[in-house]
Amino acid sequence: MRIIGGKLKGLKFYPPKNLPVRPTTDMAKEALFNILQNQVDIDFIKVLDLFSGTGNISLEFASRNAVSVTSVDKNFGCYNYLKKIVEVQKIAHLKAIKADVFKFLNEEIEKFDLIFADPPYDLNRIPEIATIVFGKGLLNKDGILIIEHQSMQDLSNHPNFTDKRVYGYSAFSFFKFKS
Repeated sequence: MRIIGGKLKGLKFYPPKNLPVRPTTDMAKEALFNILQNQVDIDFIKVLDLFSGTGNISLEFASRNAVSVTSVDKNFGCYNYLKKIVEVQKIAHLKAIKADVFKFLNEEIEKFDLIFADPPYDLNRIPEIATIVFGKGLLNKDGILIIEHQSMQDLSNHPNFTDKRVYGYSAFSFFKFKS
């Protein structure tokens, strides 16, 4: 895992092999941040990273100076790994939270500019993520929800769906408030 942009660009991390994760590939991550570069000013956004795993995406946002990054994962090993990196790299604007994502979403009241979710591909509750985020109003008016999932999965039936980008076996589905 490496950081591809920002103040930590080029920094490599070596997560323990026993973590139950499937990190976003560098190719897909680079493509995602190229898309976002044209849609948001990362310097001014609050990010929520759901199913954060190793913190790959959270660290990328933090490296690029997002105002704040909140990372949520229920796995104790993932949570501890990310907390350790945050301490070593002195990243004050990244907060790791150990919690079940669906419980967190149902209790959260803060609004975010960008929510990224990278759930396990075999999770049957993936479509619920957009329903909860928009139902609870967790995005700011111009906010974006991005869900990473298997490329064969179709999330386009949600009313806030706007786009899908496929990168091999993985895809990013984008959701926004419709005007």
